[in-house]
Amino acid sequence: MPTFFSRTLIAFTMLGAVVSPTLAQTPIKVFAAGSLTGPLTVLARQFSADTGEAVETVFGPSGLLLERIEQGENVDVFASANMAHPQQLAREAKAIPALVFTRNSVCVTARPELQLSTENLLDKLLDPSVRIGTSTPQADPGGDYAWLLFAKAGKVRPGAQQLLAAKAQQLVGGRHSPAVPAGRDAVKYFLEQKQVDAFIGYCSSRQTVADTGLTKVVPPAELAITADFGLTVLNKPAGLHANSHAGSHDGAYRFALFLLSPEAQQTLAAYGFSPL
Repeated sequence: MPTFFSRTLIAFTMLGAVVSPTLAQTPIKVFAAGSLTGPLTVLARQFSADTGEAVETVFGPSGLLLERIEQGENVDVFASANMAHPQQLAREAKAIPALVFTRNSVCVTARPELQLSTENLLDKLLDPSVRIGTSTPQADPGGDYAWLLFAKAGKVRPGAQQLLAAKAQQLVGGRHSPAVPAGRDAVKYFLEQKQVDAFIGYCSSRQTVADTGLTKVVPPAELAITADFGLTVLNKPAGLHANSHAGSHDGAYRFALFLLSPEAQQTLAAYGFSPL
């Protein structure tokens, strides 16, 4: 019996096969999690160079992007840092069934003087003198994953969940997150400014070159968190065939299929994601 993944992939392929080959008259609009900025910027440019179809990317916290979609903003493709948000759109009949198109893991990035390691990670995070930064739960899945790590820590050491949640500074991905200078990576900025000593985020990076100025540590097995990133194509609004958005929406299926290709998966892997 076909799995849900295989049925959805077949649906993606069939849709990609029947759409019009006419080049999009308007750009394919893609909403994507901020953690995907590096690879999806590269992949959007590559897709445009190969097909002649323009792609407009908008990056941000997945939860806030979901709100914009539900408020009626015209979007063709949604690449989320979790499965819950694209699945919600599918349940509401606003998008086709979502599928996992890449995976990420949770890491802890710290200033080097903290001397963080996999072995001492929990002790360091629980140290009252160590300040912890996270993304904002609900608005940004990165924050939800941090709270999952706290819950696992509570099973390893009673009381750890409450202690970690209480001391965590929600610095990224919220509606009212502290400002970060233009062009600066938020996590690196808050660490360099010594606002926090460690930041719980993704193992992936927005660049392919490792940042030697910081320490990135994989949690031990009992604290490990794997994140499934979901992909969906938004349903075409009524009457779309009669306007210029029809071409861009057809191109949305082609772009979604491109993200599932071995070539695109290699690019995602270069940025620290786990290919399918």
